[in-house]
Amino acid sequence: MLKLKEKYQKEVVPKMKEKYGFKNDMAVPRIEKVVVNTGIGRFAGDEKIKEGFSHDLSLICGQRPVFRQAKKAISAFKIRKGMTIGISATLRRQLMYDFLDRFIHIDLPRSRDFRGLPLKSIDKNGNFCIGIKEQIIFPEISAESARNIFGLEICIKTNTKDRQQAIEMFKLMGFPLQHSK
Repeated sequence: MLKLKEKYQKEVVPKMKEKYGFKNDMAVPRIEKVVVNTGIGRFAGDEKIKEGFSHDLSLICGQRPVFRQAKKAISAFKIRKGMTIGISATLRRQLMYDFLDRFIHIDLPRSRDFRGLPLKSIDKNGNFCIGIKEQIIFPEISAESARNIFGLEICIKTNTKDRQQAIEMFKLMGFPLQHSK
C-alpha cells in the first residue's frame, strides 16, 4: 500500500491533470496544511488539565501544540482578554502526510458508528473541517489513562478555490467520504 504522499504524486496528480486539463503538476490542487485544535472551555483555569490536554494533543499530532489566547473579553462566557481558551497544532509537509495517513487508515475506522466523512464539511474554497467527539479514537491515547475526554477539530486546508476539485482530490487520496444522496 502506498503512503499518502506517494499516492498523491503517483496517482492523484495524473488523474486530476487528465480530468481537469491541468497543464502543470503545480496547478493540481494539493493539501497545504492540517490544523488540529481543541477548546479548553470550562477547564481554562486549571493548569493541570490544560497540560493534560496539551500532552494528549502532542501525542496525537507528533509535535508540541501551542496555547491560544482570547483576543477580546466576552463577559457572557466569563472570558478575559489574554486568557488561554484553546490549544492547536499546525502540521505541514511530511508530518502532515503522516498524520493524515494514520487518521484515514487507523483512527477513523476505530471511531464508533463511523459511516464516512460528510461532504457538507467541505466548504466552497475546498477546505475540509472534521469534528472528532473523543480523542480516545487515536491509538496513542489510552482510554484508561485519559482523565478528561475532549473533542477535536481537524481542518485540512487546500490550495484550490473549487469545491468539486477538492472533493475529487479527497476521493482519489482515499478519504472515506459519504456518498451524496
